[in-house]
Amino acid sequence: MATARLAELKITKGQDKLSLYQWNSKIAKHYFCSVCGIYTHHQRRKAPDEYGYNVACIEGLNIDDLGEVPLTDGKELSLVNRD
Repeated sequence: MATARLAELKITKGQDKLSLYQWNSKIAKHYFCSVCGIYTHHQRRKAPDEYGYNVACIEGLNIDDLGEVPLTDGKELSLVNRD
């Protein structure tokens, strides 16, 4: 997952295939592909002007080219080498 401001994220195709899922407060918006089920992006509850998005959904992007990817468990940040 990566982060983008609301104005920076543009869905270029497939918007008609997105399904919206909300629960509890119904403030956050979580989107999935209605065809394959992949989690594409979400509008955050605590920062509604931001989206978290699945970088694996970006056409032409090979996630193996990203190298070390920072991962966090919410408390500690560590680097994971994808090799």
